[in-house]
Amino acid sequence: KPIIGVDCWLQNEADRDKPFRLLLLAASHAGYLRLCTLVSRAWLENPHRGRPELLRNWFESQGTDGLIALSGAASGDVGQALLAANEAAAQRLAETWAVLFPGRYYVELQRAGQPQTEALVARSVALAVKLGLPVVATHPVQFLDPDDFRAHEARVCISQGYVLGDRRRPRTFTPQQYFKSQEEMARSFADLPQALENAVE
Repeated sequence: KPIIGVDCWLQNEADRDKPFRLLLLAASHAGYLRLCTLVSRAWLENPHRGRPELLRNWFESQGTDGLIALSGAASGDVGQALLAANEAAAQRLAETWAVLFPGRYYVELQRAGQPQTEALVARSVALAVKLGLPVVATHPVQFLDPDDFRAHEARVCISQGYVLGDRRRPRTFTPQQYFKSQEEMARSFADLPQALENAVE
């Protein structure tokens, strides 16, 4: 069963060069059309440095019927607030999204070996429990097999103008970002079965 969605850039009003992420999934034909409209509008009205960026107020004016929103994990606005230990801001943002996507906003959890992963998962789950929001387990896949990591790093270096041996180059990805099996995901989130069930849902 194909799932149509977009891993979107969301404009960061405080720092335009550090946009947030938001995953939008089409739950119906109407949602698919709304998603097409949002992406087209981002390209036509709000591109920045080659990125089409959505604005939060577009969801207020255009509605969200037929769309499911995932918080973007560490790259989302809620995740960034939690990583900065600003729980008040994270709660305010999550409440805003929950109103915009009633019953269709999920706090996204990832375990891909990134720094502060477990601290972020714990804070995200605590926030979700406090606000009565569902959590969902996802995985940021960048390559197919574990053995592809070095080749992927080489491609990243080519794109960013670094060499593999440069110790100063940014390390954005981890060896864990391969396409994991259901069994591997089940092991990764054995302590959070609800997050796995919601992924299936």
